[in-house]
Amino acid sequence: MTSAFVVSLEPGRSFARTGLLLAALMSTLGCGDKEPSPLEGPGRQIISDPGSTELCRKPLFPADSPWNKDISTAPVDSQSSAVISYLQGRGWGAGRMQIDFSMEVLCTDEAPMRSFQKTSDFYSPDCDDTAMPVPVGGALEGESGYECTGDGDCHLIVIHRPTRKLYEQWRAHLSGNTYQGGCLAVWELDRLYPAQGRGEQCTSADAAGLPITPLLFDADEVAAGEIKHAIRFILPNDRIRNVTYVRPATHATRAASGGTNAPPYGVRLRLRANYPVDSLPTAGARVVARALQKYGMILADGGNIALTAQSDRFTKAKWNGLLGPLDLRTIQPSDFEMVEAGQRFTWTGDCVRTP
Repeated sequence: MTSAFVVSLEPGRSFARTGLLLAALMSTLGCGDKEPSPLEGPGRQIISDPGSTELCRKPLFPADSPWNKDISTAPVDSQSSAVISYLQGRGWGAGRMQIDFSMEVLCTDEAPMRSFQKTSDFYSPDCDDTAMPVPVGGALEGESGYECTGDGDCHLIVIHRPTRKLYEQWRAHLSGNTYQGGCLAVWELDRLYPAQGRGEQCTSADAAGLPITPLLFDADEVAAGEIKHAIRFILPNDRIRNVTYVRPATHATRAASGGTNAPPYGVRLRLRANYPVDSLPTAGARVVARALQKYGMILADGGNIALTAQSDRFTKAKWNGLLGPLDLRTIQPSDFEMVEAGQRFTWTGDCVRTP
């Protein structure tokens, strides 16, 4: 799989990046049960209590959270035909439905809490100015460690079990004692957030203002045979409706330059019920397709690779032989319908944080 970069001119969104990851590292920081390995040592996190891993497994957040709801029978939006026709005429980013496996999710009981130097990608009051847990042996999205060397999105995502919080930071870079970071969004995993999420008109580590992690599917879920939540998807900026969002999103961007028939941020697309799932080439692809029928996919950010999965670096199951980046390439925009989206909100940039 070759790397792909898409430039966004909107503050808070830079490059969407995917690439072939380095070989999986042996670590026990991951969100799943792992046997101790000879590489474990000081600073490594060993999950010894199977119950302690439950917070790391998806689905995340309370069952009534929007991304955890079954929308297989939800009404179709009145603009569905127009939106789907618009997308069909332009296609997915990269010209096909493809899967990005570069997103890392770290899950830890203990980690040093580190303060960071805010970059120009940090916005107030949207972002949280607080210390971030940084587990030993972890990695950023698309990187082998904590240094952002490839000028990608470099998300740093950590589930901190003791506080039951999810930390998601965009454009992080850690090298020695230097820690620079963009927008940090801290989420309470036990909280059922209101419709306005962390705040109306507010961004997060993703353009739509949504949490990233609950929308990522991982190898453990797919190997188990079921994904029980909606999936994160992204589109090039010229295929996203300008300055418009719908629930569950709370934010949009001016970089999105699509017209009135383009899908807005937060839109949920559902794979049609009669799609021939059995025609897909792998069992893993069929698991993903069934989730797209039951929970759909939510437009969360701008970029070039349609679907986002979690890297298998810290999971028990591995993607090799389970699911490939092009296993869903036959699925077209015309195979989807737009679930009723409700009110269209115009983004103004006036973030008002939710208490």
